[in-house]
Amino acid sequence: MTTNMGRIDRYLRMTVAVALAIDLFLLPIDGGVTVHIAMIVVGAVMALTSVVGYCPLYRLMDVQTA
Repeated sequence: MTTNMGRIDRYLRMTVAVALAIDLFLLPIDGGVTVHIAMIVVGAVMALTSVVGYCPLYRLMDVQTA
């Protein structure tokens, strides 16, 4: 599998994933369980695509930041 994400894009995604994780565990959220689950899913997807360097959505939109 080839990568379609550049270094800056990967760093930004990992930064957002870490910020979501910190926000999730340190700050109380009044939205309930649904908001917590959404934050976990978004953070996990961003972290995974950052580590792998491949974003399926970029492939569908024919975008390449590498």
